[in-house]
Amino acid sequence: MGEVVGPRLYSCCNCGNHVALHDDVISKAFQGRHGRAFLFSHAMNVNVGPKEDRHLMTGLHTVADVYCCDCREVLGWKYERAYEETQKYKEGKFILEKSRIVKENW
Repeated sequence: MGEVVGPRLYSCCNCGNHVALHDDVISKAFQGRHGRAFLFSHAMNVNVGPKEDRHLMTGLHTVADVYCCDCREVLGWKYERAYEETQKYKEGKFILEKSRIVKENW
């Protein structure tokens, strides 16, 4: 077997664009619009859409959809603001839906 070279990545399920590093996963226990989702400290090669308030499972948040910068697939969202004190840790972090990303270099 060959050695894996480079970091473990997550890529866009549609075009293969690298969008996140495995080392940036904070939690795999989140819920997205289409099922399970991961919370990341950073994302790359994505565009962030306009901010909007959404009522999520954990309360009211200001979020912005996150799109692959190559194919424009919606991958999840970015938490811009959390209104409840217990949810403030999410601010500036990214939700990427498991169904929208694939593992690479594993």
